Amino acid sequence: MSEWKEVRIGDNHIDLISGFAFKSKNFLEYQEEGSLPVIKIKNVANGDVNFEKVVYHIFDESLDRYKLSQGDVLIAMTGNHPQAITQVVGDVSKYELKTEALLNQRVGKIISKGENDLVFFYYFFKDKETHRYLANQSSGSANQANISKNDILGLTSEIPEPPEQKAIAEVLSSLDDKIDLLHRQNLTLEQMAETLFRQWFVEEAKEDWKEKPLSSIATFLNGLACQKFPPKNEVEKLPVLKIKQLRNGFSEDCDWCTTDVKPEYLIKNGDVIFSWSASLMVKIWDGDNCILNQHLFKVTSDEFPKWYYYLWSKHHLKEFISISASHATTMGHIKRGDLDNAIVLVPIDDEMIEFSEIQTPIIDKIISNNKQLKKLVSMRETLLPKLVSGEIKVSIDE
Repeated sequence: MSEWKEVRIGDNHIDLISGFAFKSKNFLEYQEEGSLPVIKIKNVANGDVNFEKVVYHIFDESLDRYKLSQGDVLIAMTGNHPQAITQVVGDVSKYELKTEALLNQRVGKIISKGENDLVFFYYFFKDKETHRYLANQSSGSANQANISKNDILGLTSEIPEPPEQKAIAEVLSSLDDKIDLLHRQNLTLEQMAETLFRQWFVEEAKEDWKEKPLSSIATFLNGLACQKFPPKNEVEKLPVLKIKQLRNGFSEDCDWCTTDVKPEYLIKNGDVIFSWSASLMVKIWDGDNCILNQHLFKVTSDEFPKWYYYLWSKHHLKEFISISASHATTMGHIKRGDLDNAIVLVPIDDEMIEFSEIQTPIIDKIISNNKQLKKLVSMRETLLPKLVSGEIKVSIDE
């Protein structure tokens, strides 16, 4: 094992390139020949880099220092404090996109010096202790916190030698590769299920199939006003599933509810959840046991299989989103009458059985993958701080 030495990481281990202060007037709304997408602070969030509402800028050699390539590690130098909903100051992301891009101001690119391992430092900054330290160093308001290059490079910590850095990075990367593989597999399974559904019920639908309202094929149970059911003690309680948690999962600041509620309001991994207010979505829940909050439906059926009511609910989602958006003077939502007006097709029993033999294994595999994902993510979250701090050692091939 190598010796872990306390160092100022900016001295000999990493450096940081701050993004360029592009002028807004020079941005292009659409890509033109010779232009590259510009990664702004809004495109770096929650460990992901995206091209959502991206703008473009003509590239020339003077901007070469600010060019991003696949594998670069980015850090948010502006954002909110850790309790915020949106992207948090100090978040780090891997730039995994194949398209080259340009780095805008307030986003930093971390580079390793010498033989130091860049991926190790990606995980080093992913550690909650490091993240918390940087957030505490930040200046500005709660709504607009900032960290500087000196805040990042001035951080002191015990760091191993490059060979052990690489070994640690390989362990954590292996877990992340498995997590990524399962996410991509689930995306493929979802696309497969939706393609088959569209073929059966849209492209090749039969005239003799019965039409029914969506509300008749499943029970759409609205959640509780969970603030009226606070925990009675620290043991008999579960987190509250709200729209935010349905989209992003649970965080340390989630609300809690007593378990002394009717059992139908208990949500388990694999249940179908329909957000009917604000941010509309239909999702197979992939998290911990929790209690259903108002503005969410738990969708179940004693008569029809899960794939059937799940995919019909997703099929009508665009229509529901349009209805929700039309409520301009209130928070967008749909009503139960909209479920009554959404029509589904019911095939004859033999065809339903035939379809189920194909679709049920797909949905079951998605749920199985979600459960495996939960275990792998938990393992990574447990190992990461212990590995980057040296609490758990890894063997190094001599």
